[in-house]
Amino acid sequence: MSGLALALVALAGGLVVLVLSADRFVIAAAGLSRALGVPPLLVGILVVGFGTSAPEITVSVLAALDGAPALALGNAWGSNVANIGLILGITALIAPIMVASEAVRREIPLLVGATALTVALSWNLHLGRIEGSLLALALLLTIGWQVASSMGQVDAIAEELPPGTEAMSATRAGLLTVLWLVVLVLASRALVWGAVGVARSIGLSELVIGLTVVAVGTSLPELASSIGAARRGAHDLAFGNIVGSNLFNTLAVVGIATVVQPFDLPPEAFSRDLVVMVAFTIVLTIVALPLIRGRPARINRWEGSVLLAGFVAYTAWLVASAI
Repeated sequence: MSGLALALVALAGGLVVLVLSADRFVIAAAGLSRALGVPPLLVGILVVGFGTSAPEITVSVLAALDGAPALALGNAWGSNVANIGLILGITALIAPIMVASEAVRREIPLLVGATALTVALSWNLHLGRIEGSLLALALLLTIGWQVASSMGQVDAIAEELPPGTEAMSATRAGLLTVLWLVVLVLASRALVWGAVGVARSIGLSELVIGLTVVAVGTSLPELASSIGAARRGAHDLAFGNIVGSNLFNTLAVVGIATVVQPFDLPPEAFSRDLVVMVAFTIVLTIVALPLIRGRPARINRWEGSVLLAGFVAYTAWLVASAI
Protein backbone atom coordinates (compact mmCIF):
# COMPACT_ATOMS: atom_id res chain seq x y z
CA MET A 1 0.00 0.00 0.00
CA SER A 2 1.40 3.39 -0.99
CA GLY A 3 2.02 6.16 1.52
CA LEU A 4 -0.93 8.22 0.20
CA ALA A 5 -3.31 5.25 0.30
CA LEU A 6 -2.26 4.43 3.87
CA ALA A 7 -2.76 8.07 4.88
CA LEU A 8 -6.24 8.10 3.32
CA VAL A 9 -7.18 4.93 5.21
CA ALA A 10 -5.91 6.44 8.47
CA LEU A 11 -7.79 9.69 7.79
CA ALA A 12 -11.09 7.99 6.93
CA GLY A 13 -10.84 5.36 9.66
CA GLY A 14 -9.85 7.94 12.26
CA LEU A 15 -12.85 10.11 11.35
CA VAL A 16 -15.32 7.21 11.58
CA VAL A 17 -14.02 5.95 14.93
CA LEU A 18 -13.77 9.51 16.26
CA VAL A 19 -17.41 10.26 15.50
CA LEU A 20 -18.61 6.97 17.00
CA SER A 21 -16.50 7.24 20.16
CA ALA A 22 -17.24 10.92 20.89
CA ASP A 23 -20.94 10.30 21.57
CA ARG A 24 -20.22 7.29 23.76
CA PHE A 25 -17.58 9.21 25.69
CA VAL A 26 -20.11 11.96 26.51
CA ILE A 27 -22.68 9.40 27.71
CA ALA A 28 -20.12 7.56 29.87
CA ALA A 29 -18.72 10.77 31.35
CA ALA A 30 -22.21 12.09 32.13
CA GLY A 31 -23.11 8.74 33.70
CA LEU A 32 -19.97 8.83 35.87
CA SER A 33 -20.72 12.36 36.99
CA ARG A 34 -24.27 11.43 37.94
CA ALA A 35 -23.15 8.28 39.76
CA LEU A 36 -20.67 10.33 41.79
CA GLY A 37 -23.39 12.80 42.73
CA VAL A 38 -22.18 15.74 40.65
CA PRO A 39 -25.02 18.29 40.28
CA PRO A 40 -26.82 18.04 36.91
CA LEU A 41 -25.98 21.72 36.31
CA LEU A 42 -22.25 21.01 36.27
CA VAL A 43 -22.72 17.83 34.23
CA GLY A 44 -24.68 19.75 31.60
CA ILE A 45 -22.24 22.65 31.34
CA LEU A 46 -18.90 20.91 31.83
CA VAL A 47 -19.23 17.26 30.79
CA VAL A 48 -21.57 17.76 27.84
CA GLY A 49 -19.92 21.05 26.85
CA PHE A 50 -16.42 19.64 26.81
CA GLY A 51 -17.62 16.28 25.53
CA THR A 52 -19.17 17.61 22.33
CA SER A 53 -15.90 19.46 21.65
CA ALA A 54 -13.74 16.48 22.62
CA PRO A 55 -12.97 15.53 18.97
CA GLU A 56 -11.80 19.06 18.16
CA ILE A 57 -9.76 19.32 21.38
CA THR A 58 -7.97 15.97 21.02
CA VAL A 59 -7.30 16.41 17.30
CA SER A 60 -5.96 19.95 17.74
CA VAL A 61 -3.72 19.10 20.70
CA LEU A 62 -2.24 16.08 18.92
CA ALA A 63 -1.77 18.14 15.74
CA ALA A 64 0.09 20.80 17.75
CA LEU A 65 2.27 18.14 19.38
CA ASP A 66 3.02 16.67 15.94
CA GLY A 67 4.26 20.03 14.67
CA ALA A 68 1.15 20.74 12.56
CA PRO A 69 -0.35 23.76 14.35
CA ALA A 70 -2.04 25.02 11.16
CA LEU A 71 -4.07 21.80 11.15
CA ALA A 72 -5.12 22.50 14.74
CA LEU A 73 -6.15 26.06 13.92
CA GLY A 74 -8.00 25.01 10.77
CA ASN A 75 -9.85 22.34 12.74
CA ALA A 76 -11.11 24.86 15.34
CA TRP A 77 -12.04 27.73 13.02
CA GLY A 78 -13.31 25.42 10.29
CA SER A 79 -15.51 23.58 12.80
CA ASN A 80 -17.08 26.90 13.83
CA VAL A 81 -17.93 27.69 10.22
CA ALA A 82 -19.24 24.15 9.66
CA ASN A 83 -21.35 24.31 12.83
CA ILE A 84 -23.15 27.45 11.67
CA GLY A 85 -23.23 26.99 7.91
CA LEU A 86 -23.49 23.24 7.48
CA ILE A 87 -25.06 21.95 10.68
CA LEU A 88 -27.43 24.80 11.54
CA GLY A 89 -28.31 25.12 7.84
CA ILE A 90 -29.17 21.43 7.44
CA THR A 91 -31.02 21.34 10.77
CA ALA A 92 -33.18 24.34 9.77
CA LEU A 93 -33.94 22.72 6.41
CA ILE A 94 -35.18 19.58 8.16
CA ALA A 95 -37.30 21.49 10.68
CA PRO A 96 -37.48 25.28 11.20
CA ILE A 97 -35.89 26.15 14.54
CA MET A 98 -37.71 28.20 17.18
CA VAL A 99 -35.43 29.26 20.04
CA ALA A 100 -36.56 30.91 23.27
CA SER A 101 -34.01 29.64 25.81
CA GLU A 102 -32.68 32.08 28.38
CA ALA A 103 -29.45 30.06 28.58
CA VAL A 104 -28.84 30.32 24.82
CA ARG A 105 -29.59 34.05 24.97
CA ARG A 106 -26.82 34.47 27.52
CA GLU A 107 -24.31 32.43 25.52
CA ILE A 108 -24.56 34.40 22.27
CA PRO A 109 -22.88 37.56 23.66
CA LEU A 110 -20.21 35.28 25.15
CA LEU A 111 -19.55 33.78 21.71
CA VAL A 112 -19.32 37.26 20.17
CA GLY A 113 -16.88 38.32 22.90
CA ALA A 114 -14.75 35.18 22.45
CA THR A 115 -14.62 35.78 18.69
CA ALA A 116 -13.58 39.41 19.21
CA LEU A 117 -10.86 38.28 21.64
CA THR A 118 -9.57 35.81 19.05
CA VAL A 119 -9.34 38.56 16.42
CA ALA A 120 -7.46 40.84 18.83
CA LEU A 121 -4.97 38.14 19.86
CA SER A 122 -4.40 37.02 16.24
CA TRP A 123 -3.83 40.52 14.87
CA ASN A 124 -0.01 40.19 14.81
CA LEU A 125 -0.24 36.74 13.10
CA HIS A 126 1.21 34.99 16.14
CA LEU A 127 -0.41 32.89 18.83
CA GLY A 128 1.95 32.20 21.72
CA ARG A 129 1.52 30.74 25.17
CA ILE A 130 0.43 34.11 26.56
CA GLU A 131 -2.37 34.34 23.98
CA GLY A 132 -3.32 30.71 24.58
CA SER A 133 -3.39 31.28 28.34
CA LEU A 134 -5.65 34.31 27.87
CA LEU A 135 -8.07 32.20 25.82
CA ALA A 136 -8.00 29.47 28.46
CA LEU A 137 -8.58 32.05 31.21
CA ALA A 138 -11.53 33.44 29.26
CA LEU A 139 -12.91 29.89 29.08
CA LEU A 140 -12.67 29.46 32.86
CA LEU A 141 -14.37 32.81 33.44
CA THR A 142 -17.09 31.87 30.96
CA ILE A 143 -17.74 28.54 32.70
CA GLY A 144 -17.86 30.26 36.07
CA TRP A 145 -20.34 32.81 34.78
CA GLN A 146 -22.49 30.10 33.19
CA VAL A 147 -22.62 28.15 36.43
CA ALA A 148 -23.46 31.24 38.49
CA SER A 149 -26.17 32.45 36.12
CA SER A 150 -27.76 29.01 35.61
CA MET A 151 -28.25 28.04 39.25
CA GLY A 152 -32.01 28.36 38.94
CA GLN A 153 -32.25 26.13 35.86
CA VAL A 154 -30.94 22.82 37.21
CA ASP A 155 -34.03 20.83 36.21
CA ALA A 156 -34.04 22.21 32.66
CA ILE A 157 -30.37 21.38 32.23
CA ALA A 158 -30.87 17.90 33.66
CA GLU A 159 -33.47 17.19 30.99
CA GLU A 160 -30.90 17.97 28.29
CA LEU A 161 -28.37 15.38 29.49
CA PRO A 162 -27.73 12.39 27.20
CA PRO A 163 -30.21 9.51 27.65
CA GLY A 164 -28.91 6.31 29.17
CA THR A 165 -26.90 7.92 31.99
CA GLU A 166 -29.37 7.36 34.85
CA ALA A 167 -28.80 3.65 35.55
CA MET A 168 -24.98 3.52 35.24
CA SER A 169 -22.97 2.45 38.29
CA ALA A 170 -19.87 4.47 39.13
CA THR A 171 -17.57 1.53 38.31
CA ARG A 172 -19.15 0.80 34.93
CA ALA A 173 -19.34 4.47 33.99
CA GLY A 174 -15.72 5.03 35.05
CA LEU A 175 -14.42 2.11 33.00
CA LEU A 176 -16.43 3.20 29.97
CA THR A 177 -15.22 6.77 30.31
CA VAL A 178 -11.57 5.66 30.34
CA LEU A 179 -12.17 3.20 27.47
CA TRP A 180 -13.85 5.71 25.18
CA LEU A 181 -11.32 8.41 26.06
CA VAL A 182 -8.51 6.08 24.97
CA VAL A 183 -10.38 5.25 21.75
CA LEU A 184 -10.97 8.96 21.18
CA VAL A 185 -7.27 9.75 21.52
CA LEU A 186 -6.17 6.85 19.30
CA ALA A 187 -8.70 7.80 16.61
CA SER A 188 -7.52 11.41 16.79
CA ARG A 189 -3.91 10.27 16.45
CA ALA A 190 -4.77 8.26 13.32
CA LEU A 191 -6.77 11.15 11.89
CA VAL A 192 -3.97 13.69 12.43
CA TRP A 193 -1.34 11.37 10.98
CA GLY A 194 -3.52 10.64 7.96
CA ALA A 195 -4.46 14.29 7.41
CA VAL A 196 -0.84 15.45 7.52
CA GLY A 197 0.17 12.59 5.23
CA VAL A 198 -2.54 13.39 2.67
CA ALA A 199 -1.71 17.10 2.73
CA ARG A 200 1.98 16.52 2.15
CA SER A 201 1.40 13.83 -0.49
CA ILE A 202 -0.88 15.89 -2.75
CA GLY A 203 0.57 19.31 -2.03
CA LEU A 204 -2.30 20.77 -0.01
CA SER A 205 -1.61 22.90 3.03
CA GLU A 206 -2.34 21.46 6.45
CA LEU A 207 -4.51 24.53 7.05
CA VAL A 208 -6.83 23.66 4.13
CA ILE A 209 -7.08 20.00 5.22
CA GLY A 210 -7.93 21.19 8.73
CA LEU A 211 -10.55 23.65 7.47
CA THR A 212 -12.32 21.10 5.28
CA VAL A 213 -12.05 17.36 5.91
CA VAL A 214 -10.95 17.46 9.55
CA ALA A 215 -13.28 20.33 10.53
CA VAL A 216 -16.36 18.72 9.00
CA GLY A 217 -15.42 15.30 10.37
CA THR A 218 -14.98 16.49 13.95
CA SER A 219 -18.28 18.41 13.67
CA LEU A 220 -20.29 15.29 12.79
CA PRO A 221 -21.26 14.60 16.46
CA GLU A 222 -22.80 18.09 16.63
CA LEU A 223 -24.61 17.41 13.33
CA ALA A 224 -26.11 14.18 14.63
CA SER A 225 -27.16 15.64 17.98
CA SER A 226 -28.60 18.83 16.45
CA ILE A 227 -30.67 16.96 13.85
CA GLY A 228 -31.90 14.55 16.51
CA ALA A 229 -32.84 17.42 18.84
CA ALA A 230 -34.64 19.30 16.05
CA ARG A 231 -36.64 16.21 15.03
CA ARG A 232 -37.71 15.77 18.67
CA GLY A 233 -38.79 19.40 18.77
CA ALA A 234 -35.98 20.30 21.20
CA HIS A 235 -35.07 23.43 19.24
CA ASP A 236 -33.33 25.17 22.14
CA LEU A 237 -31.01 22.20 22.52
CA ALA A 238 -30.24 22.09 18.78
CA PHE A 239 -29.41 25.80 18.62
CA GLY A 240 -27.65 25.87 21.99
CA ASN A 241 -25.50 22.92 20.93
CA ILE A 242 -24.08 25.00 18.06
CA VAL A 243 -23.49 28.12 20.16
CA GLY A 244 -21.90 26.17 23.01
CA SER A 245 -19.70 24.12 20.70
CA ASN A 246 -18.41 27.24 18.92
CA LEU A 247 -17.69 28.87 22.27
CA PHE A 248 -15.63 25.88 23.39
CA ASN A 249 -13.87 25.64 20.01
CA THR A 250 -12.90 29.32 20.06
CA LEU A 251 -11.57 29.32 23.62
CA ALA A 252 -10.67 25.75 24.59
CA VAL A 253 -9.50 24.19 21.31
CA VAL A 254 -7.36 27.11 20.12
CA GLY A 255 -6.26 28.05 23.65
CA ILE A 256 -5.10 24.56 24.67
CA ALA A 257 -3.42 23.84 21.32
CA THR A 258 -1.56 27.17 21.45
CA VAL A 259 -0.33 26.58 24.99
CA VAL A 260 0.96 23.18 23.85
CA GLN A 261 2.69 24.60 20.75
CA PRO A 262 2.86 28.35 19.91
CA PHE A 263 2.91 29.15 16.20
CA ASP A 264 2.71 31.86 13.57
CA LEU A 265 -0.53 32.16 11.63
CA PRO A 266 -0.41 31.74 7.84
CA PRO A 267 -1.48 35.13 6.40
CA GLU A 268 -4.47 33.56 4.66
CA ALA A 269 -5.69 32.12 7.96
CA PHE A 270 -6.22 35.67 9.23
CA SER A 271 -7.30 37.45 6.04
CA ARG A 272 -9.59 34.65 4.77
CA ASP A 273 -10.53 32.04 7.35
CA LEU A 274 -10.81 34.19 10.47
CA VAL A 275 -12.79 36.76 8.47
CA VAL A 276 -15.20 34.04 7.30
CA MET A 277 -15.59 32.70 10.85
CA VAL A 278 -16.34 36.22 12.11
CA ALA A 279 -18.84 36.73 9.28
CA PHE A 280 -20.72 33.52 10.12
CA THR A 281 -20.74 34.48 13.81
CA ILE A 282 -22.22 37.87 12.90
CA VAL A 283 -24.91 36.16 10.79
CA LEU A 284 -25.71 33.86 13.71
CA THR A 285 -26.01 36.90 15.99
CA ILE A 286 -28.33 38.69 13.55
CA VAL A 287 -30.53 35.59 13.32
CA ALA A 288 -30.69 35.48 17.13
CA LEU A 289 -31.39 39.21 17.62
CA PRO A 290 -35.04 38.65 18.62
CA LEU A 291 -33.82 36.14 21.21
CA ILE A 292 -31.26 38.62 22.57
CA ARG A 293 -34.07 41.17 22.92
CA GLY A 294 -36.20 38.72 24.89
CA ARG A 295 -38.42 37.32 22.12
CA PRO A 296 -38.26 33.85 20.49
CA ALA A 297 -35.96 33.64 17.49
CA ARG A 298 -36.89 31.58 14.44
CA ILE A 299 -34.64 30.14 11.75
CA ASN A 300 -36.75 29.29 8.71
CA ARG A 301 -35.89 26.92 5.89
CA TRP A 302 -34.87 29.73 3.52
CA GLU A 303 -32.47 31.08 6.16
CA GLY A 304 -31.09 27.59 6.61
CA SER A 305 -30.58 27.33 2.86
CA VAL A 306 -28.66 30.63 2.89
CA LEU A 307 -26.40 29.37 5.68
CA LEU A 308 -25.78 26.11 3.83
CA ALA A 309 -25.09 27.93 0.55
CA GLY A 310 -22.58 30.15 2.35
CA PHE A 311 -20.76 27.12 3.71
CA VAL A 312 -20.68 25.44 0.27
CA ALA A 313 -19.33 28.65 -1.30
CA TYR A 314 -16.59 28.93 1.34
CA THR A 315 -15.58 25.29 0.87
CA ALA A 316 -15.45 25.78 -2.90
CA TRP A 317 -13.27 28.85 -2.34
CA LEU A 318 -10.87 26.79 -0.22
CA VAL A 319 -10.68 24.01 -2.81
CA ALA A 320 -10.15 26.49 -5.66
CA SER A 321 -7.39 28.32 -3.77
CA ALA A 322 -5.70 25.01 -2.97
CA ILE A 323 -5.81 23.88 -6.59
